[in-house]
Amino acid sequence: MRRVLPTIVFTQFAGTSLWFAGNAVLPELQQDFNLQQGALPLVTSSVQLGFILGTLCFAILSLADRVSPRVLFMVCAVAGAGANALLVLLPGNLATLLVLRVATGFLLAGVYPVGMKIAAGWYSSNLGKAIGYLVGALVLGTAFPHLLRALGTELPWQTMLLTISLLAAAGGIFMFLLVPDGPYLRKGATFDAGNMLQVFRVKEFRAAALGYFGHMWELYTFWAFVPVILAYSLPDLTTTQISFYSFCIIAAGAVGCVVGGYLSQWFGSARVAFVQLLLSGICCVAAILVLQAGAAIIILPFLLFWGIVVAGDSPQFSALNARTAPPHLVGTALTVVVSIGFALTIISIQLTDMLLNYSPLPVVFGLLAIGPALGLLALRRLARQ
Repeated sequence: MRRVLPTIVFTQFAGTSLWFAGNAVLPELQQDFNLQQGALPLVTSSVQLGFILGTLCFAILSLADRVSPRVLFMVCAVAGAGANALLVLLPGNLATLLVLRVATGFLLAGVYPVGMKIAAGWYSSNLGKAIGYLVGALVLGTAFPHLLRALGTELPWQTMLLTISLLAAAGGIFMFLLVPDGPYLRKGATFDAGNMLQVFRVKEFRAAALGYFGHMWELYTFWAFVPVILAYSLPDLTTTQISFYSFCIIAAGAVGCVVGGYLSQWFGSARVAFVQLLLSGICCVAAILVLQAGAAIIILPFLLFWGIVVAGDSPQFSALNARTAPPHLVGTALTVVVSIGFALTIISIQLTDMLLNYSPLPVVFGLLAIGPALGLLALRRLARQ
């Protein structure tokens, strides 16, 4: 059915726009809620923490393999939109903000990995290309609040959050109404708390998962600190310009996802993931020099390229995880791997924030290369195959 992939892409974009909604309006929240300047890592990590708790819960219960993924996606997207919108209605303070961001992250566990499960039910041989579009939509959804901030500088932050919530809720409803169960959707697993450990018994799955973990060490830390990087390396930029360039840099990852999806048809998902992870690791090291150049004509193209390759390998890792997992546990496998990957992002984000107090920013972001380096070591055997 021709409408299936565009619908999945739109709904993934709509649902994941909830992710950085708090980051996009953080300056206004800092003012209205009397937040400290160091609120960025707290707000970002609270979403990651909620997502980890959600994916762990879904993985232990094997929800993505026991419940209709369309229903699960719709319920979580609509509920996540509600949690995001409650920030407008409840008393404004740091505790409320963090609790609601944790709740939003928890419910996103039923959007991102479940969306991949739905795609895997529709596409088999072209899974790498399909998930390329899907994760490309996730990247655009993640970047969207920054664009909304740049274009709507006069809009109240309440209006922006409610707009994002309406978009996410609409995405969940469209998924349920327009995307039936796919022909490759496997019969669901019965409940067994050991399912989430069973998937790691497959050697190829372990290799793909470890590569993904190295990729995640870098990805969300880079995304979360893009505005900080821009403010440091190009101090003359206005707030609106920082928001716009942040959108462009993060959204550039969609290009890497889609192009990588097509390249995977010729070279295979493992090789495409390996090359993009290698390039993003090189960008980490190069950042030590480039971010001190002081010239927009050098720094902005570099950050755009980094944005392309830092996210471009993500769909291929997801495709590898889906292909190498036990067929009846694909949903559980994707969920538990994503859960561990996002746990690593919290460590990486908090560690980066701490190191920025002691070392220059370019040096700190150069250290992110540790993740890609370890991921490449794990992935090399799959890439050779």
